[in-house]
Amino acid sequence: MLRTVGAETVEVRLPHQLEGLDALVIPGGESTTIGKLVVRFELLEPLRIFAGHRPVWGTCAGMILLARDIGKGEPLLGLMDICVERNAFGRQTDSFTAALPVPALEQGVERPFPAVFIRAPIIRQARGKATELARLSDGSVVAAREGRWLATSFHPELTGDDRFHRYFLEMVRESVALP
Repeated sequence: MLRTVGAETVEVRLPHQLEGLDALVIPGGESTTIGKLVVRFELLEPLRIFAGHRPVWGTCAGMILLARDIGKGEPLLGLMDICVERNAFGRQTDSFTAALPVPALEQGVERPFPAVFIRAPIIRQARGKATELARLSDGSVVAAREGRWLATSFHPELTGDDRFHRYFLEMVRESVALP
């Protein structure tokens, strides 16, 4: 999806692969496994350093890794001042899609975003400089931003809608333009 909106992409598996990148997307998957791999391949501190200067977007499991608080001792980046609850909607069989109004996106209220939730976390609380970007109709917070960091509990890459990807690329452009 990032390629379709004009971004050059590379996979990052080792610390040296962060060199020269303008931004990073931490994808969905299984957050405990991703956390263990981050530690095993000595990525934790390099990711924290990278995120101190560059935009990072965490989707689903990636959002869990970005959070400062998930209520247990899993390896985390601890960047965003959000409290996240894992698997908030139940098992994988409870996955769903929802039309999500997102005012920060182009036509985000008139044309809700088709969000795909798969064993998704939710943001129980956005604190400090973290701001809510989107809520489900039941009030559950499912997207937030804090400066250069973006977190979504759903999978925007699974839709044909590129607005979240364009939003993130604009964050990258703003960041690169900063002195």
